[in-house]
Amino acid sequence: MPGYAGTKDDYAKRMRRIEGQVRGIARMIDEDTYCIDVLTQVAAVTKALQAVSLGLVEDHLSHCVVDAARTSPEDGQIKVREAADAIARLVRS
Repeated sequence: MPGYAGTKDDYAKRMRRIEGQVRGIARMIDEDTYCIDVLTQVAAVTKALQAVSLGLVEDHLSHCVVDAARTSPEDGQIKVREAADAIARLVRS
């Protein structure tokens, strides 16, 4: 079971809200909205996605990594490496 299982509905709600924001940005572009206003909305979506990402990382660390470490040091190291790789991808994006 994923680490976010307990908050799955919250994540789904947040993603639907972000989806609506992205559709709004597409509409702004269709309507030739001023560049800076579009960029402001893109920044808001980016920040919202980053918040979701950070929540998922925290859930992964507190659930998946901790459970794996309790199982065995090797399993814990695998999950830590997985988390580090995911964090590296987030930082690069």
